[in-house]
Amino acid sequence: MKTIKFLAMFLAIGALAAFKADAPAAGYKVGDIAADFSLKNVDGKKVSLKDIKNAKGYIVVFTCNHCPYAQAYEDRVVALDKKYKALGYPVVAINPNNPEKQKEDSFAKMQERAKEKKFAFPYLLDEGQKVYPLYGATKTPHVYVLEKTAKGNVVKYIGAIDDNYEDATLVKQKYVEAAVDALLIGKEVSVKETKAIGCSIKA
Repeated sequence: MKTIKFLAMFLAIGALAAFKADAPAAGYKVGDIAADFSLKNVDGKKVSLKDIKNAKGYIVVFTCNHCPYAQAYEDRVVALDKKYKALGYPVVAINPNNPEKQKEDSFAKMQERAKEKKFAFPYLLDEGQKVYPLYGATKTPHVYVLEKTAKGNVVKYIGAIDDNYEDATLVKQKYVEAAVDALLIGKEVSVKETKAIGCSIKA
């Protein structure tokens, strides 16, 4: 009887270890290499990070149409792209939401929004919701600043765009700008991670 119990316990421990080994990661951490992706842009074409010419890195923003937080940051996301694209850090926006759960985040609505707001950056649909879990994004907006290196796209910053979603004029800390500015002059990013404030992703 003791032998049977020991064997059962051994098998249970082995099964638990196998489960943990196969369990999905919680998402990227600062310093990780972020995998590339190929997602449909609002113009109908597929976009991958490697396709973006002259990039030194990327400002990957998980965002959407319907979320009030995402809407509050839209103009600031446009401004980030306008400021940093020419310097080698373009914005790449990704809608992670399931359009069946949130109709305002359908591909057709994304096309309308991009046209209305004159997005000059890719606005991609995470079809099948496969990319956002890899990154570990939980909110819209949720930002990942990546640095392009010989080893791959290294995650250098994760979190919020700045410290005041309600009023851009009252912002005291521009986290994304500070991160990209540091990378552009070869310095270490001082604030590497902040809490993303926004709507939960609709899976």
